[in-house]
Formats: sequence, structure tokens, C-alpha cells
Amino acid sequence: MKPPRIVPSLFETQPNMPELPPPSTAPKPRLRQGIYMLPTLFTVGNMALGFFSLIKTMAHEFSAAATAVIVAHVLDILDGRVARLTKTESKFGIELDSLADWISFGIAPAFMMYELVLKQNRLWGFPVALLFVICGGLRLARFNIKAHMGEAKTPYFVGLPIPAAGGMLAIFTLLYDILEVGKPVRTLKVVMKQVPAFYDFVPAIMFVLALLMVSQVRYSSLKQINLLRPRTMRALVFTLVAILMIYVYPQNTIFILYVSYIGWGMIDYFLRHVRKERPENAPGYQHDTYGK
Repeated sequence: MKPPRIVPSLFETQPNMPELPPPSTAPKPRLRQGIYMLPTLFTVGNMALGFFSLIKTMAHEFSAAATAVIVAHVLDILDGRVARLTKTESKFGIELDSLADWISFGIAPAFMMYELVLKQNRLWGFPVALLFVICGGLRLARFNIKAHMGEAKTPYFVGLPIPAAGGMLAIFTLLYDILEVGKPVRTLKVVMKQVPAFYDFVPAIMFVLALLMVSQVRYSSLKQINLLRPRTMRALVFTLVAILMIYVYPQNTIFILYVSYIGWGMIDYFLRHVRKERPENAPGYQHDTYGK
């Protein structure tokens, strides 16, 4: 028995196919076209910031390069939200978004780390940066395949999303720039003391992030979280505290959020294995779309 074909040939005849009426010649409303452009504009902005980050890295303006990656992450979150709210999700949007993400969160952070840290060692500097870029590309390619196959959406990703991996490297760069230049900004000493150690372990951290992107570690997609409408008192308190901390200590708080997100996925993975819990038996779990 031959396996079913995903895309039938254009020249195949389909039996019992209903006859469709001729397409309407009425012009399409411009408002709908404008709505379709909204998420695309956010995605193009994401891509532009990734390219801007590359240019600033070449000029060794690492603070501007890292800030561009962080802002690109915000736009990446918004383009998906806007597409879902306006019901304008499309295959074109998925492909364009993946290309933008590979530039902004794969190539740009890897090149930034190479110029800042990795090029000092000619033996393993380039391979580590290249591995990060390759794993990011594999991560996005896997996401596109699953998305086009139409698998059910779930609140979980399998593997670390590439925006989190790239954002982690970008926020470290901001902290390192503050520490090295001695910028007069408010910081948490307990966090800033860890920056030199983080700098020494950048190759190992990038190696781990690259493997996490193509791993089976489960991460929350955060799509079910609505910051404007917290569902519980605990969520409301957490949202208010996070906003206040970002306002007072922006760089340190964003660093903590990235570390917490990446670390929690790893902790959850090991806890499930200790309890010998299979992912498909976990509460709220379905077969995943392997998100980006």
C-alpha cells in the first residue's frame, strides 16, 4: 500500500469533486490586505534589526548590536501575536519569520560572540560559532516542516527556541559591556559578579545552547500567558514584580528571565526522567509542533 501523498499532483483528477462556482470578480477589500501586512511588518523589522546587529558588531559597537537582538526578540513575539489576533497566519509568514529569526537569533549572536570572545582562540572559536548557527538553522527547518504538516498546536516546544538562545547571548553582551566600560547604570551586584565567569565559559555555554535547540528538552511556548489579563493572583503579582524589576534593573532582570527560562526546561527534563514520566503522559502535553 502506497503512503498517502501530502500534496496531490496538479494534473490528478479527483473523483466526486464538487463543482465550484467561478471566482468573484469583485475587488478584494483593501482593509484585509492591510491586516495581512501587519505581522509582515513586524517580521521585516525583526530581520532589519538582525542585519543592524551584524553591522554594529563589525564596528565593535557590541552594546548596540546586543540591544538590536533583544528588540528583535520583542518584535518576534509581537508578529506571532498579531498574526493570531488578526487571523492572518500563513505559510509565507512562517517562512519569512524563520528567515528573520535565523539572521537575528542565529547568525547575529554567533558573529557577535565570535568577535567579542571566540576569535581569541583560533582552534575552537570558529567551530563553536558555526555549530550555533547550524543548530539554529536545523531548529527552524524542523519547525517549518512540522508547521506545514499541520500538526496540532500545543503549549510546549520540543527543544530550546532560537530566540531564547540568541537573546541569552545578547543580554550577556550588554552586561559585559556595562562591566567593562563602567557605565553608570543601576545593576544587581549578585548578577554582575557572575559576568566574568560567564565570559570564561562562553564557548561551553554556546555549545550547550546549540545542543538544546536540537534536543528533546521541553519548553513552554508562553502563548497561553496573557500579561494584560493574569488569570490568578500569583500571575498578577509575578507580572507586577517583573515589570517593576525591568524598570529598575532592566539588563539584570532580562538576564535572569532568560536564565530562568532556559534552566527551567532542563530541570523539568531531568525531573521527568527521575520520575520516569513519558512526555506524552504529562498533563497538557500533546504531540508538539517543534516550535522555533
